[in-house]
Amino acid sequence: MKPATLEFLSQRFNWYYREHYLAMPPALQQREWGFVFFGQGQGMRMRRHLGFGSREECTDYIRSMAPAHAYYSTAYYSDPGAATMGEKGWTGADLIFDIDADHLVKGVAYDAMLARVKEEVEKLLAMLTDELGFSRKSLTLVFSGGRGYHVHVRDPRVLGWESQERREVVDYLCATGLVPTSLFAGGRGGGGGWQGRVAAALRDYADHLLADGEKAARTHLLGIEGVGETYAGRFLAAVQSEEFAAGGMPRNLVSSPVLHTILSEDGGELVPLLKARAALVDEPVTTDIKRLIRMPTSLHGGSGLRVVEVPLKELPDFDPLVDAVVFSEREVKVDAAFTLSMPILGNTYTVKKGTNLVPEALAVFLCCRGIAEVGGGAR
Repeated sequence: MKPATLEFLSQRFNWYYREHYLAMPPALQQREWGFVFFGQGQGMRMRRHLGFGSREECTDYIRSMAPAHAYYSTAYYSDPGAATMGEKGWTGADLIFDIDADHLVKGVAYDAMLARVKEEVEKLLAMLTDELGFSRKSLTLVFSGGRGYHVHVRDPRVLGWESQERREVVDYLCATGLVPTSLFAGGRGGGGGWQGRVAAALRDYADHLLADGEKAARTHLLGIEGVGETYAGRFLAAVQSEEFAAGGMPRNLVSSPVLHTILSEDGGELVPLLKARAALVDEPVTTDIKRLIRMPTSLHGGSGLRVVEVPLKELPDFDPLVDAVVFSEREVKVDAAFTLSMPILGNTYTVKKGTNLVPEALAVFLCCRGIAEVGGGAR
């Protein structure tokens, strides 16, 4: 990053922190804080092991330092400012889930990536409330300012959980270790949770398999290693049975070698349909009981967008490229490394390789992402 670009971003972040309200987490005095600042060269060297005794002290620090990234601990400590983790005195931690587009999609435009990750968040929220029994009041949803969302669960029942208990929740959400055929004792296939998801995935698979007729379906199954004529015929009969059509799971389908083959983790054709029904959270974030998480109302130094707490009911209409944008539409000259199209503040801008005049909000985004350098002045 060139000095002029660094100065531009530092000034704009400084303005934001001076002029805007900063939200503090519950139990602020029990949190460890960490910050990354502009001008630190390659890598993210974090200044951490900081503690604040009051909202005013924390606010004054952030406004005076204007960090590129601001974090606080999901854990609660008796002495959060202690120099080592062992001296801090861990007393509990919020349960945190992170859904990041890096784990979902590759090579798509930023706005399309954000739309895809929102779908995954809605799935996660439904599983947490409808299946795991967490109250919606205990959930706080936060747009990270970058490529995803965080869900904070502040429920007294989970504060003392160690990493293993948290991993069990992740395993359920992600279907890790799931044995699908074990869910259908007694031939029932219309239940909720993972029983319902497995049944729905199998119906989708059967519909696709039979789309071109039974003959084509049989040919396809015989092309799968280990599937012979007899087993293929029995499988097709089961998925075309009245019991299966009525929502049941025939016993001969549950025990079918074909079903076990297409459920194989080693390339089974049904596996992607099951994975699509999981909530693909980032396991290390949830299981780390001493994690630092982005501070809502801070700015993300990799995008210039605000970290925003989003009421659950407002998620469907939340647009990060409007609702998390804090900078203006005044024009700034930038030199872009390549041509791109970018929506922001309700408009779509085409930025060509080389010199462009773009809104300040877009200039901040492009410079933070390393796509452009400031080319000189603002109008």
